[in-house]
Amino acid sequence: VGGMAPVVGAGAGNEGFRIMRHCLVGGVVALALFALPATAQTTLTLGLYGGSFEKAMREVVVPAFQKQHKVEFKFVAGNSTDTLARLHAQKAKQEMDVVFLDDGVMFQSVALGFCAPLADGPVYKELYEIAHIPGNKAVAAGFVATGITYNKKYFADKGWPAPTSWHDIGDAKYKKLLALSPITGTYGLHVLVMLARVNGGSETAIEPGFKAMQTVGPNVLTFPPSPAKMSEAMQAGDVVISIWGSGRTVALANTGFPVEFVYPKEGAVALMVGVCPVVKPDASELAQKFIQFNLMPEIQAVMAKEQGFGPVNRNTKLDPDVAKQVPYGPEQIAKLIAVDWNVINKEREGWTKRWQREVEK
Repeated sequence: VGGMAPVVGAGAGNEGFRIMRHCLVGGVVALALFALPATAQTTLTLGLYGGSFEKAMREVVVPAFQKQHKVEFKFVAGNSTDTLARLHAQKAKQEMDVVFLDDGVMFQSVALGFCAPLADGPVYKELYEIAHIPGNKAVAAGFVATGITYNKKYFADKGWPAPTSWHDIGDAKYKKLLALSPITGTYGLHVLVMLARVNGGSETAIEPGFKAMQTVGPNVLTFPPSPAKMSEAMQAGDVVISIWGSGRTVALANTGFPVEFVYPKEGAVALMVGVCPVVKPDASELAQKFIQFNLMPEIQAVMAKEQGFGPVNRNTKLDPDVAKQVPYGPEQIAKLIAVDWNVINKEREGWTKRWQREVEK
């Protein structure tokens, strides 16, 4: 999410994947889902986030799906803007069959005609209303919250309290200890919008956000170009606080690294992981089945545990220790802040140029 990418390390996360492979590939989910006849061998190409997300797809979700369908998979990893760029470049002959994108980029992809209509399926009736992206050409596969990620051990060693507010990233004690995603990524956009909101502005009045960055800027050591680089910076100890996703934080914490996610008191931003079938003349019906497979409660529970994705399927049941780490249930989902992507996408190019000129100079 926000350009998903690798989390460095092993440990608890690998054990989680071993257990999931035993459960899912062994047949627990395969028997419960899509008891349909196998089709002729084909290949599906996924445009998806890299790192821990790709790992979960390769090692857990895809093998479970292959238990019921004769299909090979290819993986084209990259952040959301990379994937959108590929859709543009391959418009005459699309390589990808299914793409996973941050919600803002997904709205663009739908508007640009890259997403095909979703086929009917009973699973769609089990989703929260917010998961249905207008136009019925894409759907949310998970909820992630954008908030504050910090190094618990470093803070404890310093005797610092945990951050609680969007305003905290401007605290001078974090000088050269803060990492922010570039404005080209969703997390970077969320920083600008939320700094505007908590300082009296909004998506339609962004100036307070840029003004706040004059205070925040001296604290920024780096603008990692991908979540992989963000993970590396956190693990190396170069930075100890960042604005990041709850899912990314869970994935990093699963390696044993001492990070924790904070929902700021002013609210965390709702970031939906969208998925859509790509428009192409030779589209496979398995693309539609694979999207529906990802929405089933069992798969939703897997992605909640290993990726920190809040389930979009109302029927998903999570263990308490997982539920407390992700946006979960109607009450909590209702409290997430939804940004106005219609405004953002219209202004994005101008904001990007200004950010690169004034902030990442």
